[in-house]
Amino acid sequence: MSERMDGVNALPAPLALDGWTHIYSGKVRDLYVPAGEDAATSTYLLVVASNRVSAFDHVLEPPIPGKGALLTALSNWWFSRIDLPNHLAGDDAPAVPEEVADRAVVTRRLEMYPVECVVRGALTGSGYKEYLETGAVCGIELPVGIADGDLLDEPIYTPAYKAPYGEHDENITFERSVELVGREVAEALRGASLKIFTAARKLAADRGVVLADTKFEFGRDPHTGELTLADEVLTSDSSRYWDASSYHDTALSGAQRLASFDKQIVRNWLKSNWDMQGTPPELPDEIVDQTYERYRELYVILTGHEPPYAPLRSADEVWGA
Repeated sequence: MSERMDGVNALPAPLALDGWTHIYSGKVRDLYVPAGEDAATSTYLLVVASNRVSAFDHVLEPPIPGKGALLTALSNWWFSRIDLPNHLAGDDAPAVPEEVADRAVVTRRLEMYPVECVVRGALTGSGYKEYLETGAVCGIELPVGIADGDLLDEPIYTPAYKAPYGEHDENITFERSVELVGREVAEALRGASLKIFTAARKLAADRGVVLADTKFEFGRDPHTGELTLADEVLTSDSSRYWDASSYHDTALSGAQRLASFDKQIVRNWLKSNWDMQGTPPELPDEIVDQTYERYRELYVILTGHEPPYAPLRSADEVWGA
């Protein structure tokens, strides 16, 4: 198991990829630039989705086989359906190395904004906890009497300050986001986030899934100045999805209704088998298998295909263009 430091794992050594130089690793992704190019000025980045799984500020052992490929495929599926510039590079970009072809993309380098653009169509998780304490989420006052998991009449934009690796993101008000990036950019981030979420929520509902909340990340294209969608989008790691038939079945318990298509299986197992002190235990094989299956199930429901898939070349399905 990897050595721990400061409460967060030391990450495993990155893959050596021919033609690329590793520059950074996060909890679940590794970044590279073309060999010989400066990390600060390179036009392209290779973004590799690992099979690592994290919870409670720890990268866990073992990884989830196939997770990186599945989330990359789902993110690309959504990118092809969102009518907004995104970070994926064109055909003239360097090729993805064969050994990570199923779980990596080449992107254009952006000037990233330090705001995590969270949209909530339902109230649960940290947002619900904040609501119980203050009656508001990120400064947005909400009606009294909302229960955990209740759908909101209209989705709300609740940004967060994106903290460095090893630190917690901080929920902030819209006005605080204005201080960070300026009013024009803050309003553009809010507008784009709500527009994408609204369209994606409708597509998900048509497939029998409730999109409860999600987060987006955006950057500025240094060549065009355009607001550009980046990172992953609407995956099981960045979004909370519920099965619609279970969600609307009032005979089920709250935990059954709000069972999400993500790594909640891992969190639940850790809560039952770890005191949150020291090194977390290794995940048993059945938890690894169940977690992958939950990711795969969402992919199949949304796309109608087993991974891999054939992406669309237009955004008509979501945006009705």
